[in-house]
Amino acid sequence: MNKVLLHCRPGFEKDCAAEITDLAAAAGVYGFPKLEKNSGFVLFEGYAPQDGERLMEQLNFGRMIFARSWFVITAELQEMDPSDRISAVMSALEGLPNKSGKLWVESGEGDAYHSMLSFCRKFTVPLRQALRQQGRLTKAEKDKMPRIHLFLTDSSHGYLGYSRSDNGSPFYMGIERLKFPFDAPSRSTLKLDEAFSVFIAPDLQAERVSSGMRAVDLGACPGGWTYQLVKRGMFVAAVDNGAMAESLMETGQVTHHPVDGFKFEPEKPGNHWLVCDMIEKPDRVARLMARWLVNKWCDQAIFNLKLPMKQRYAGVCECLNQLTDILSSSGVRYELQAKHLYHDREEITVYLRRIH
Repeated sequence: MNKVLLHCRPGFEKDCAAEITDLAAAAGVYGFPKLEKNSGFVLFEGYAPQDGERLMEQLNFGRMIFARSWFVITAELQEMDPSDRISAVMSALEGLPNKSGKLWVESGEGDAYHSMLSFCRKFTVPLRQALRQQGRLTKAEKDKMPRIHLFLTDSSHGYLGYSRSDNGSPFYMGIERLKFPFDAPSRSTLKLDEAFSVFIAPDLQAERVSSGMRAVDLGACPGGWTYQLVKRGMFVAAVDNGAMAESLMETGQVTHHPVDGFKFEPEKPGNHWLVCDMIEKPDRVARLMARWLVNKWCDQAIFNLKLPMKQRYAGVCECLNQLTDILSSSGVRYELQAKHLYHDREEITVYLRRIH
C-alpha cells in the first residue's frame, strides 16, 4: 500500500503530479509520480511500504488543487480472466477496510478510456452484489463510511483500493453532475454553482449562503454568476460595463453598475459575498481580492484565477502566496481553498473567507 491514484482533468496530469509530489514531500513521504498524457489520472508511488496510507492520513484532500478524487491502492489486478473478473477482485480484498459504504468502479476520463467507463457501469452491479454477499459492503449505500474503488485501465487490468469519506470527494470520479438551468444567461453559472457545493459544507450552507445577503459580482455581464446569487435570494451589485440579462434585472434583486471591476468601490463595507470571473492576469485578480478583504468590503469571496500556459501548478502557488502574503501582512485572518473544478477549464476557483 505504497501507492495512491488521483483523478484530474485530462491534460492536467503534470500539474496534478507536481502537486502530489510537493505535498507528499512536505509530509515526509518521498516517491515519484507516473502519468499518461490526457488520461485524466496520476499514480504516485512512495518508497516505503505504507506510504499510500500515510498520505491518506496526513494530507488534506480539501487542500489539493488539481486532484478531483483519490484513493489508496491496496492491490494491482493483472490479466484478469474475462469470464470471471469477480473472482479476481474478490481474491484481492486484503488491505481494504472490513466494511465499506460504497463501491465505485472507475477509469480515466481521457478519450482513450471512454469505452472502459461504459464497461465500469455494467460491472458495478455484479461486483456490488458479490461484495455485499461477503459482508464487505453495506446493503444500502452509506456516505459516512470508507469507499471501495476499482479503477480499470482495460478489461483485464486495474487497481483496487479505498478512500475515506472524511478525506476525499463525495462524488464518483470527483465529478458533481449539475444540470444547466434553462433560464441562466450563460454556462459559466455552473462554475459558481459547483463552487458553492465544493467549498461550503452542507452544515454551513444556511449560515454562509442564505437569502437576504448582500453580494457584489465583478465582471458580471451577462449574469451567469449573478444568476446563482439571485437564485439563493441575495441582493446583488452587478459590476460590468456590459449589459446584464433582462431576466435578472426584472427580479428586483440586481443593481447594475456600469463600471470597470478593478475601479469599483462599494458604498458600504461588509458585503456578505464578492464573486469575480473576470478574464485578467491572475496576480492582478489576486491583489484585487486581497484589497477587498483588507478593506473589509466583503466577508467571503469566490473568484477564478486564469492559469498560465506552462508550469501551471508553480504559477498557481506563486499567485496564492502573493495573495496570502498581503492578507497576513495586513493582519487579516482568513480561510482559503482552491480547486480546479469540473466546470473550470484553464482556470482554478478560489474560496476566501475573513475569519473574525
